[in-house]
Amino acid sequence: MIKLKRIYTEPEKSDGFRILVDRLWPRGISKEYAELDLWLKEAAPSTELRKWFNHDVAKWSEFQKKYRQELIDNPAFEQLEKIVSTNAHVTLLFATKDELHNEAIVLKELLSK
Repeated sequence: MIKLKRIYTEPEKSDGFRILVDRLWPRGISKEYAELDLWLKEAAPSTELRKWFNHDVAKWSEFQKKYRQELIDNPAFEQLEKIVSTNAHVTLLFATKDELHNEAIVLKELLSK
């Protein structure tokens, strides 16, 4: 099972394997509080794509297409696939306030197929 969660939300045992999928470390979060199993910044959108998107919902559809293209042959995505296949519970963590339009959603969709 793959869950999505803001990193600012209290960690729970039910989160299972916790993976931060942001390229930048979230402000105000200590490594102790995050309780990460892995920070896989290489799975995040490129800096160029992240800046282009800039959390503009009008660009969401195009962002998803471009991000999926970036993930083709990305070793970090392959690593995510292995983690998901070997762990009963995986939580993809992200920092943005927009819980409906972020990279973790795209990753979950791809990993759930």
